[in-house]
Amino acid sequence: MSVTELPVEDNLFPGFRLLDVETSGARIRVRTGGEGPPLLLLHGYPQTHVLWHKVAGLLKDRFSLVCADLRGYGDSAKPASDAEHFPYSKRAMALDMAEVMTLLGHQRFLVGAHDRGARVAHRLALDHEERVIRLATLDIAPTREMYANTSDAFARAYWHWFFLIQPAPFPERMIGADARAYWLKKCGSGSAGLSPFTPEALEHYLRCFGDPAVIHASCEDYRAAATIDIRHDDEDGGRKLIPPLLALWGENGVIGRCFDPLALWRQRAVDVRGKALPGGHYLAEEIPERVAAEFAAFFGEHP
Repeated sequence: MSVTELPVEDNLFPGFRLLDVETSGARIRVRTGGEGPPLLLLHGYPQTHVLWHKVAGLLKDRFSLVCADLRGYGDSAKPASDAEHFPYSKRAMALDMAEVMTLLGHQRFLVGAHDRGARVAHRLALDHEERVIRLATLDIAPTREMYANTSDAFARAYWHWFFLIQPAPFPERMIGADARAYWLKKCGSGSAGLSPFTPEALEHYLRCFGDPAVIHASCEDYRAAATIDIRHDDEDGGRKLIPPLLALWGENGVIGRCFDPLALWRQRAVDVRGKALPGGHYLAEEIPERVAAEFAAFFGEHP
């Protein structure tokens, strides 16, 4: 396992370093900078660590930030999958992040995460409980409970949950026929449209998602979520998260409309607090000042 520094060719994270971190399972692309307690930030579908570029500038004076591309996304490696989708299980993806933090010298750390990254963070806090100090999630409820409580309204709004889990290569071929149009439709259909995304960030997202390997890997992420991830959850035998959890969601989004996020998180964690924020799904890019303030207040509480 190793860390390699790379040249920075954009202006998205001024003053941050760009790294490739070789873990036992995958090469992970990382952006890191700032000062203070270590805070790992994880992105969702179909994005990359660039999701955090607005928030990072607001938190870098308070935290040592580690913004990582999940395996299969962005410029991280795309390992081959298997029949059980284990390489894209949240357990495998969480291990990547635990090893990234070890290699960067952070034994205990805070975690803030959006969408798919928050599902990885949930598993990270279960499998590596002694290392996660506090966890904040953006616009999710627990995966198992969301599937178990699927309604007509949720299925219509989150159609991609059911499309992406279809056997390969069906969704891959459909998306790959026009990956740009798919991304713009998927991410532009929320309450804020495409307005949260700056031109430079949007160009980065479209470049990364244009890679057929990313399309396949992201489908595998969802296939794992509907199968092996639920099995791993069930095998926990009702064990709850110990680290304090902050659940935030967009008041103009789907999570609060279709679920009771705090009630569902309280089935899975001991210490839960949270609320809706005035935005849609892509909160970190739509209302970065508010997200940064919530993170600073919550993560600043730890001893």
